[in-house]
Amino acid sequence: MKTDQFPQEAIVRNLLDQVLVRALEGLGAHTGTIFLRDPAGEILDMEVSVGLPPEFVGPLRRLRLAGTASDPVVEAVRERHLVWVRSGEDLARRYPAPAMLMPYDRAQVFVPIMAGETVWGAMVMSFPHGRSPELGTDERRSVWSSARCAGWLLRGAAEAGSRLTPSPVPRFLPGVESAAVDPTGSHPAADFLRRLPEGACCVDANGRITFIDRTSAGLLGLGAQSIPGLRGSVLCEAVPWLRRAGYEDRHRAAVFSMLPTSFTAVRPGGGRLLFQLYPDPTGVSVRIRETGDRGDAPAPRDMKEETSASRLRVVHHLLHLAGSLTQAATAGEVADLAAEHFLLAFQAQTVALLVPEAGRVRIIGHRGVGAELLSRFDRKPLTAQLPSVFGLTTGAPAFFASRQELCASGGATADDGMSAWAYLPLIASGYPVGTCVLGYDRPHRFPSEERALLTSVSALIAQALERARQYDAQQQVAHGLQAGLLPRHLPVVPGLQVAARYLPASHGMDIGGDFYDLIRLSATEAAAVIGDVQGHSVRAAGLMGQVRTAVHAYAVAGAAPGEVLARTNRLLVDLEADLLVSCLYAHLDLTRRTAHLATAGHWPPFLRRPDLRTELLDLPPGPLLGVDPAAEYPSVQVALPDGTVLAFYTDGLIEIPGTDHAVGTTALCAVLSHAGRLPHDIADALLARAQPTGNRTDDTALLVLRAEATA
Repeated sequence: MKTDQFPQEAIVRNLLDQVLVRALEGLGAHTGTIFLRDPAGEILDMEVSVGLPPEFVGPLRRLRLAGTASDPVVEAVRERHLVWVRSGEDLARRYPAPAMLMPYDRAQVFVPIMAGETVWGAMVMSFPHGRSPELGTDERRSVWSSARCAGWLLRGAAEAGSRLTPSPVPRFLPGVESAAVDPTGSHPAADFLRRLPEGACCVDANGRITFIDRTSAGLLGLGAQSIPGLRGSVLCEAVPWLRRAGYEDRHRAAVFSMLPTSFTAVRPGGGRLLFQLYPDPTGVSVRIRETGDRGDAPAPRDMKEETSASRLRVVHHLLHLAGSLTQAATAGEVADLAAEHFLLAFQAQTVALLVPEAGRVRIIGHRGVGAELLSRFDRKPLTAQLPSVFGLTTGAPAFFASRQELCASGGATADDGMSAWAYLPLIASGYPVGTCVLGYDRPHRFPSEERALLTSVSALIAQALERARQYDAQQQVAHGLQAGLLPRHLPVVPGLQVAARYLPASHGMDIGGDFYDLIRLSATEAAAVIGDVQGHSVRAAGLMGQVRTAVHAYAVAGAAPGEVLARTNRLLVDLEADLLVSCLYAHLDLTRRTAHLATAGHWPPFLRRPDLRTELLDLPPGPLLGVDPAAEYPSVQVALPDGTVLAFYTDGLIEIPGTDHAVGTTALCAVLSHAGRLPHDIADALLARAQPTGNRTDDTALLVLRAEATA
């Protein structure tokens, strides 16, 4: 097609609008949106939307295709397939982040706009409540047909040299306004409305008044004389106190979900008004009436009730929770955060997080849960007929508005003081990883919007919990492997008292390479060794095991300290380990009361003499193991009279952020000189001084030796 034969940009946009409108009409959808891909292919920009006010969709105007965030529009474009979301709860389970932005109950379809193999954008359509939860074959065919029509339109424009790029500002097409009735005229409908004690008002999807009668104007404090100037104005701007009453939130919920909703508000001058909102694709009809102090008849059963907490407070807590979950490392931290924020955001009285473990249910966190509830849930088999267990086995949420409903389900075994429950399965990677249980001390109806919010938040918690439990499991494996590579028991050597400590770093799941050992060479001789393999990884741990084995073999063979390190060094060079190793080796002769020490780039030991004078030994330095195959390691002899203490350590003991090494070693010398006589007491004192808070930035190994007189 030649360029001059193809419509101009404005005509292309108009045709795109028509494709969307006709798709909505053909499928019975009440809102629709088209996103266009930017020229770089990294962003989806909202191009046109039908039936949605601009202020409703602010956070969704631009969607980034890169990254790991889960979003149905992005998924449709990335995977080039149709995404069907049957309800608000379904959206919350599968896509918690967008569901938190718009927690309204509606069915939606997301489809890529394609022509050939090129994806030009995406089309989104929302359906009113009450339709089938499944998208039929004919409906799917119609959705794809509309999307392909838009795709070929965009492809044709591009081939003609007029590629349609996203508009700087999205276009919002208004719905069809209702025909207004002049309440001051003589129309029979106007006469009918005037006689009723309740008010009638109509607003469009943007909240602008299309009709208001005298009764409504009077109830809202506007006066009949203001009616002519009200049409076209936003209701909550004409009546500012409606904002405080939550009108905007209820109006938005009605427009998105196409479900009736209601709320009550207190007028500035006193008196309560009941607002009932009935939506359709053209707008919202609002009934307004006084409720009086005596109360009033309940709203229809299909009406959504106002949530128990204000939207602003709920959003604040949920945003705080979402941010905090990114910082939570362990399952316990996730459980504590979830319990705290669920109570505050949803005004529950009890909350508990349950996970499956060895065929049973285990509570990993709770708030406001008494002994009876703990016994009711904790350690129950997964075969128990309880709603909490059903959530773990089936992945289906359960809501009980009253104790009668819970009893009817078989879930109430005793009077726990609660009158309503929500059981929220925590689904991650397609399977249940836990259940969050909320309890209320009064009946609670759980309107659909609140259910969607609860389900959305539980999905975020599930992802954090899965990540945290993997962290816990990997950390447990790492620490178990670390412990398996270290000596379980140190040998008994006459004339020598020994204490050893190994403390992994407080943060991180990787295994470290710190090691120590005490080797009995004869009845009166022993070898002490401590070292540190560079890095934190399985490779570091494996090399640590090789170094420890090599040192042990050369020591038992009778090699001198310098020769033990030299042979181990040559072995590491031959292995081409690519990791550096520091090591300190000492040969202890308890008959002659001497120690011969050699170091391969390791920290020198602390020496406390019998008179309690303490110093850091000055050893001739030797290079790290695994660097130079010809390296030599000189040794130094130190006397070991009775009561002498040697303290070997790795850098986790002295490397404290913000502290100079010299200052740290000086302080530890002072601690050692007053630390008591027994090696275990000495080890505890050194660790308490170096790590008073227990927060360790690196692994720490410590080996304390004390020479003593033999009988």
